[in-house]
Amino acid sequence: MAKNFYAVRKGLAPGIYENWDEAKAQVTGFAGAEYKGFMTREEAESYMNGESPEGAFTGEKLQTPYAFVDGSYNIDTGVYGCGGFLIDENNERHIIQDSGNDSEMAAMRNVAGEILGATLAVEKALELGLTKLTIYYDYEGIAKWALGSWKRNKTGTEEYARFIESVRDRIDLTFIHVKGHSGIPGNEEADRMAKDAVGIE
Repeated sequence: MAKNFYAVRKGLAPGIYENWDEAKAQVTGFAGAEYKGFMTREEAESYMNGESPEGAFTGEKLQTPYAFVDGSYNIDTGVYGCGGFLIDENNERHIIQDSGNDSEMAAMRNVAGEILGATLAVEKALELGLTKLTIYYDYEGIAKWALGSWKRNKTGTEEYARFIESVRDRIDLTFIHVKGHSGIPGNEEADRMAKDAVGIE
């Protein structure tokens, strides 16, 4: 059966194409090209986001450098925050944790924390001089806003997308979705740290 969508994850112009000839032009002669055909756009987007064919983290061996991030929101105080950690190429661990109470961001509740966590992970990677980073996240907007498959209709999402775009020439980012509260150690730890950042026990 013919494929309807062709996802080019690494090529001259990464993206999702509905015509094989257009997709082929992006990968022909491109060293290390990554591409695959899918029946649905959703499957193609999952592949672009770095997910497994089933669209979820499968517990495979983590490739350094990588980061787990999560966000939280304290409804009583209006504080959003993030938690997580980054493991660099030398297997050294770097804590990612912060909070904020900007009213416009706080209106997004825990999503503001998710964005903060992903942003801080990338900033830490750049600070460490890393040229690639895999980000494990449980809120799908983290990848979809970065990759342009979700509309950015709030200041926070627009700024996040602009930031990611501004660093693409310095670091190769891969986004992998993990199911929250499913027993994945890195995600569970990031969740605890995010709650701690906003004062939730």
